[in-house]
Amino acid sequence: MKPEIPRLPELGADWSHEYRLGIMGGTFDPIHYGHLVTAEQAREALALDLVLFMPAGRPAFKLDSDVTDAEDRYAMTVLATAANPAFDASRFEIDREGVTYTIDTLRALREHYPENVKLFFITGADAVLDLATWHDAEAMAKLATFIAATRPGYDIEQARKRLDESGVPFDVRYIEIPALAISSTNIRQRVQAGKSVRYLTSESVIGYIRKNGLYNVHRVERVEGTHIR
Repeated sequence: MKPEIPRLPELGADWSHEYRLGIMGGTFDPIHYGHLVTAEQAREALALDLVLFMPAGRPAFKLDSDVTDAEDRYAMTVLATAANPAFDASRFEIDREGVTYTIDTLRALREHYPENVKLFFITGADAVLDLATWHDAEAMAKLATFIAATRPGYDIEQARKRLDESGVPFDVRYIEIPALAISSTNIRQRVQAGKSVRYLTSESVIGYIRKNGLYNVHRVERVEGTHIR
C-alpha cells in the first residue's frame, strides 16, 4: 500500500503567500519534551506555519538497534502533539515499505505541495555534523532548509566547518534549545529501571507507556540490517 501524503489543503492554497512547513523527523522512542520544545522554538524562530512530526518506519541509521513497534511510536506522537494546533503527526514514513531515508520523504512532500510551500527539516546539531554523508545529500540540500537544534554551549563552528568542507551547499539555521538534555534513551532506561519519567515527557505519553507495557525487553522488536544512513 502506498503511504498517504499528509492532507493539509490549507498549505499552498493562497499563491500570494509563502507557506513554511516544518518536518520533524525522528524515531520518537518515545517522543519527549525535548522534541516538542525544539519543534515549538523552530516554529517561532523560522515563522513556520505547521510542524509535521514524522515517526520513522525502519530508520536507516538504526537498522542494528532495538526499535519499538512503529504503531506504538506513532500513537505516542499523536498523543504528545494533540494539544498544539501548529503540530500534526503523520503516518507517511511508518506506512512506507523498506528503509526510511530522509531524501525519499522530502521528495514526496516536494512533489505533493505547490512551490509556494517551503520545506524546513528540523534535526539535531549532532546529526548536522554528518549531514553530507546522508543518502543523496546533494539532492536533500536542494529540497529543504535545515534547522539544527543545539544545546547551550554547543560548538556551532565545528558543524559549519564540516559542512563547508563537504562541498554540499546546505542551508542550515541554528537555534539553541536548553531542553535538549532530555533523551529518549534515558527515558527508556528509567522506565526499565522503574524510575520516574514525569516532566521528561507528557502525561499522555507516560500513560500510554504504562498501559501498553513499553520498554520492557519482551516488548521490543529487533530490526536487522546494515548500519547505514
